[in-house]
Amino acid sequence: MTAASCLLTEDQFLCSICLDVFTDPVSTPCGHNFCKTCITQHWDKNVPCQCPNCKKTFNTRPKLQVNTFISEMAAHRSEQHVSKPGEVPCDICTGTKLKALKFCLVCLVSYCETHLEPHLTRSGLKRHQLIDPVENLEDRMCTKHDKLLELFCKTDQMCVCMLCSISDHKTHDVVPLKEEYEGKRAEMGKTDAEIQQMIQKRRLKIEEMKRSVELSKKDADREIAAGVQVFSALKESVERSQAELIDTIKEKQRETEKQAEGFIKELEQEISELKKRSSEVEQLSQSEDHLHLLQSFPSLNAAPPTKDWTGVRIHPPSYEGTVRRIVNQLEETLSKQMKEAELKRVQQYAVDVTLDPDTANPNLILSDDGKQVEHGDVKKDLPDNPERCNPSICVLAKQSFSSGRFYYEVQVKEKTMWTLGVATESINRKGDITLNPQDGYWTICLKNENEYRAHAGPSVRLSLKCQPEKVGVFVDYEEGLVSFYDVDSAALIYSFTGCCSTQKLYPYFGPGLNDGGKNSAPLIISPVNHTE
Repeated sequence: MTAASCLLTEDQFLCSICLDVFTDPVSTPCGHNFCKTCITQHWDKNVPCQCPNCKKTFNTRPKLQVNTFISEMAAHRSEQHVSKPGEVPCDICTGTKLKALKFCLVCLVSYCETHLEPHLTRSGLKRHQLIDPVENLEDRMCTKHDKLLELFCKTDQMCVCMLCSISDHKTHDVVPLKEEYEGKRAEMGKTDAEIQQMIQKRRLKIEEMKRSVELSKKDADREIAAGVQVFSALKESVERSQAELIDTIKEKQRETEKQAEGFIKELEQEISELKKRSSEVEQLSQSEDHLHLLQSFPSLNAAPPTKDWTGVRIHPPSYEGTVRRIVNQLEETLSKQMKEAELKRVQQYAVDVTLDPDTANPNLILSDDGKQVEHGDVKKDLPDNPERCNPSICVLAKQSFSSGRFYYEVQVKEKTMWTLGVATESINRKGDITLNPQDGYWTICLKNENEYRAHAGPSVRLSLKCQPEKVGVFVDYEEGLVSFYDVDSAALIYSFTGCCSTQKLYPYFGPGLNDGGKNSAPLIISPVNHTE
């Protein structure tokens, strides 16, 4: 099809009436071709019917035949697209200019698909270098010699023509454009690979940031919900304390009123009795019966039995200390609720922790489930691998953490010595060690049965109201926070802050020496029962 089309001239694709590419081409009996619409409209206006080309006259309007060959040629021609503004036109096309597909650096001519055919089929033209169409040929010409820029001066990093290479750039390193092109393409390929890698890293960073925002939103929603719950509980406690204060004061007032009502009732009863005696005395005093008066006088003259009210007083109740007492109770309640809320907040980051036997000191006995450890009297014959802690009496967890938050609980009930906390991956596991943050340890301990210390370098003596039976350990890696809690009382024991580390953190367990059985109780990693 393409070979056949290149044999036709530009004019053979055009209708002689509309002077455009054929649309529905048809043939007249005289052998000429027109657009079906064009010839039909021409004959509608001109009678008798006459061929516009050869002027042959037809007595009756002839029947038009569809020209399949011309139709296919015109369709193929139209598929090549007429050149539009901004596109490079074919230099060979006459009349309607088609869009150029290639530019020949030898011929210095732009070709459409039809006129490009010889460069693709003829052996002599196949050697010509073809590139994408060029709109401004001047950009490819040397302004000094008006020759094609076909060389590259590596010394001056610029394109030059052949004459430039033997004049201004005679002693320079000059190579063909194609050679420099291939080198630059290789560099660009490498650069593009690096750019793609940078793009991928930034896309991953975007995803990471989006995940961080999502996690942050979840944390924020969770904290808001927990905060609302805490403040609701605090509000209820305040309202209960206020109601208790009001009830206490009102109860005292009711007791005072009740006491006064009793006294008043008793006084009113005595007044009634006295009034009655007064009436009897008045009646007797008015009697003219001498004998009756004298006989009744002894009983009426004596005052009726009454109470001595001289020292009786109604003392207003004292409310001194009532508000203070209830506020103190409220403070204790609020403090307890705040502690429970804080413990509940960190318990939501509970993780499953198990002991790593490869890190355990040879004197330690671990349970099969990896949840308990105690000190044994017999040293086991174990390989002294780099991970093993020796002679330090401790063991690390299998799990490590290098981001986020985590929490676990350990039962220390009935123990007289223990050490708990976290340690970095690079801690010294051999020889004498010092437990302090500078060496990668954040731990607290019990020693001598009732002496609690935080190994803060130097150590800090801890004052606890009661001996904890279960200790919770919470770590916020990004915040550099390591906190310890008495789980039963929900009290904060101690917090390390500013714990800067870029290493993995491992939970650390030191059960202490057996001490002749006094410290035989094991450290037990306990399941977390979330505080309600």
